[in-house]
Amino acid sequence: MTSPETASPSLFGRLAGRSRPVRTSHDVVVLHDVTKRYPNGRMALRDVDLVVPEGDFVFLVGPSGAGKSTLMRLLIRDELATQGHVVVDGDDLARLRRRAVPRVRRKIGVVFQDFKLLPRKTVWENVAFALEVTGTPRAKIRPAVDRVIALVGLTAQAAQIPTQLSGGEQQRTAIARALVHDPRIIIADEPTGNLDPVISWEIIQLLLRINELGVTILMATHDAEVVTALRKRVVALEEGRVIRDELGAAYHRED
Repeated sequence: MTSPETASPSLFGRLAGRSRPVRTSHDVVVLHDVTKRYPNGRMALRDVDLVVPEGDFVFLVGPSGAGKSTLMRLLIRDELATQGHVVVDGDDLARLRRRAVPRVRRKIGVVFQDFKLLPRKTVWENVAFALEVTGTPRAKIRPAVDRVIALVGLTAQAAQIPTQLSGGEQQRTAIARALVHDPRIIIADEPTGNLDPVISWEIIQLLLRINELGVTILMATHDAEVVTALRKRVVALEEGRVIRDELGAAYHRED
C-alpha cells in the first residue's frame, strides 16, 4: 500500500514537468463526530463528519458564525476538538506530540483574506521567510522560492515590498508563501474577500491551477457567484453543523 508520505510526487517535481499528479484513494482530511465547545460555552461545531480525498477542491460555505473558521483552526491545530477525531494526512491531531506539530503544519499552506505579509520584506523575502523559520538550508531556499514566485506570476515583482503591490499581487505573494514548503493541502480563508471581481477570478484561476498540480484545496468563501460558476464540491455549514455536502453544487441549495 502506498504510504501517505509518498502518495504523490512533490509539487516541485510536477512544476518541473518530471511527474504528473497521482490521484489516490488517500483521504488527507477526516473529521469524525467532531464537536468544538469554547470555554465560554459557545458551541462552534456540532457532530461534524467530513472526508476530503487527496486532490479534491472543496468550497466551505455558510453565514458568518457557522463554524468555517473554527473548522480551519482545528485542521492547523490552533484549536483542539472537544469531542471526536480530526485526522490530517494520517495524523490524529489530538494525539500528536508537541514536537510533531510543526511537521504536520508544514503539510498545510494557509492563505488569509488580509494577506498577512511582512511589510518591510520584499515578495521574495516574504516567501523565503516561510522556509527560513523551519531551518531550511539556504541552498534549497532559493530554487524553491524562485519556482513558486514564477508559478504565481510575480517574477517581475520579486524585489518589491507589499505597499508597492496591488491587492491581487499581495494575495499571489501569500499563495506563493503557502506553497513554498510543498504542502499537501491549501486552506484558503476568504482569499478573495478584499479583492474586486476581476482580480478575484484571477486568484480563483490560480488556485484551480494549483489544484490541478495535485494540491488539495479547502476554500471558505461567501462569494456565491464563484461557487455557483465552478460547480465544485460544496460543504455548507450552519450553526456548527454540516447541512449539505454536494458535488457539482451551487452556493445555495437548488431544490
